[in-house]
Amino acid sequence: MKPHHSSLKPLEGRAKSLKSLRSRLNWKGELALATAPTVVILSVFALVEVLTRQRLLFASLASSAFLIYLDPHHGTNTMRTLAISQMIAAGIGFLTYMLLGSGYMSGGTATIVTIVLMILLDVMHPPPVATSLSFALKASNENNLVLFGLAVGITALLVGLERFALWLLAYLSPK
Repeated sequence: MKPHHSSLKPLEGRAKSLKSLRSRLNWKGELALATAPTVVILSVFALVEVLTRQRLLFASLASSAFLIYLDPHHGTNTMRTLAISQMIAAGIGFLTYMLLGSGYMSGGTATIVTIVLMILLDVMHPPPVATSLSFALKASNENNLVLFGLAVGITALLVGLERFALWLLAYLSPK
C-alpha cells in the first residue's frame, strides 16, 4: 500500500490554479462548467432508459459527475479512480447478490468489501459505495453489469471533458 494516498489529494500543481480560476468565475462561468457533467449524465440516463428499467443502479454516477464538476483536479475524481472504484463496486455488489441474495447481509458485505478494496487500491471515490448497495440489493440481470460498465466509461470521458472546459475557461478569462 502506498504511504500517501494519491486519490485523497489534489493533483500535483493543480490546486492553486483551480482555486484561482474558480474565484474568478461568476455564476455564468459556474453554470458553463456544470453544463458538461449535466449533459453527460442526462445522456447516460437516456441510454439506460432505452436499454433497461434499472434506473437506480446508475444514480451514483450522477454523484460522480457532480464531484468531477466540483473539483476536477482532485485525485478522487481522476479517470482511474472513478472507473476502477465504480467497476469494483458494481462487481462486488453483483457478486454478493448472486451469493447472498438481495438483503441486508448482501448490502452490508458489498459495502464493507468495496470500501476496503478502494482503500487498498488507492481508488477512493465516495459514490461507488452506493453503487455496491444498488447492485447488491437489486441486480437481477447480468446485462445491467455490462451496461453499467459502458455508463462508467462514458462518465470517465466526462473527466477529460471537464478538464478541457477548465483549460478553455482559464485560456479565455482575463488574467
